[in-house]
Amino acid sequence: MQRPNVGIGIIIQNAKGEILVGKRKGSHSPFYSIPGGHLEMGETFEIGIKKEVLEETGLIINKPTVIAITNNLRTFKKTGIHHISVNMFTDNFEGTPIVMEPEKCEKWIWIDPRNLPQPHFDASAFAIECYLKNQFYITNQQ
Repeated sequence: MQRPNVGIGIIIQNAKGEILVGKRKGSHSPFYSIPGGHLEMGETFEIGIKKEVLEETGLIINKPTVIAITNNLRTFKKTGIHHISVNMFTDNFEGTPIVMEPEKCEKWIWIDPRNLPQPHFDASAFAIECYLKNQFYITNQQ
């Protein structure tokens, strides 16, 4: 029996209220997305997202908090790959984002969360929508 994969993502907010998104390459091209990846066996959400952010951006994040769960059905309808995403938030980080995996990401930029660059990966867009609406889950994620 097939089951959904578990993804993790994080909204990192700077002092100006902007959030970090990357322009993806490879399997998620040409979409923009918040930092994240797949949860590995035996990882806590916090350990998993700290590892992903460091690998992707070079940032050290502190005090990540779960803020939303998303059921990414748009991607499923387009690709047949179903992900459930645990979405986190932090405004406590060290460093300046840099492209650590140039084969996976073209650039990292700080943006206004109310004005997302397009095209935007659905899991990331849903997470940001939950964040802006201060909702843990939005029922119509299709």
